[in-house]
Amino acid sequence: MGEKKTPLEEDIARLKKKIAERNAKTGKALGDAALRALRKRLKREQRKTRALAQRLAHARGKKKEAPPAAAVAS
Repeated sequence: MGEKKTPLEEDIARLKKKIAERNAKTGKALGDAALRALRKRLKREQRKTRALAQRLAHARGKKKEAPPAAAVAS
C-alpha cells in the first residue's frame, strides 16, 4: 500500500554517500546529468530540513526547550 517514509537525516546521509561515490567514480563533475540530479535532490532535502527547523523555532517562540516530563511531575 503506502511505503514508509524515511527520516530526512537518513535521506540526506544516503544522498551525500551516493554523490561521493559518483564523484570518485567519474572524476569529472561537470556534464554528469545523474550527478547533477543527485545534487539537486540533496539540496531539496536540505531545504526541507532547514524549513522544518525554522517552523519549529517559530512555533516555540521565545520559550526554551521544554523540560522533561519527569522533572515537571516531581
